[in-house]
Amino acid sequence: MNGKRRRLLLAAIDPMLEPEEQVEVATIVNLSSVSVRRTAAFAAASAIVSGGGMAVIPAPIPMYLAMTDRRIFIFRANPTFARPEEHLMTIPRAGLVRSEIKERLLNSSFVVSSPGNEQGLKIIFPLVGRKDRNAIAAAVPLAG
Repeated sequence: MNGKRRRLLLAAIDPMLEPEEQVEVATIVNLSSVSVRRTAAFAAASAIVSGGGMAVIPAPIPMYLAMTDRRIFIFRANPTFARPEEHLMTIPRAGLVRSEIKERLLNSSFVVSSPGNEQGLKIIFPLVGRKDRNAIAAAVPLAG
């Protein structure tokens, strides 16, 4: 993440931080993946429905993720400007576990969840986010 994006994200998070809470990682992620097969099917269906006039391809919305020593913050990223648009959620780090890292050609991902909760949050990192992915993966223990 470039310096301007990082400064704007840290400015948005600053009022939410508790005393002595430190931001450890700030990065751009996706929270839902769109598979190649699903994208191709959607594009083909939209081309057929429009009579070949257009093809629509869905794309995930980029999100800002900031991890402190106590919590994980998720903000919707403005795709045009560098600023975070909307605070979506805050997740306490205590008790979080993660799945194995899944490496793909253009990205990698893992799922974070609470032991008592069946639902998890899939976090997808772009190739350039490997360093941040590794820092988050090191901080959240592997589910056993």
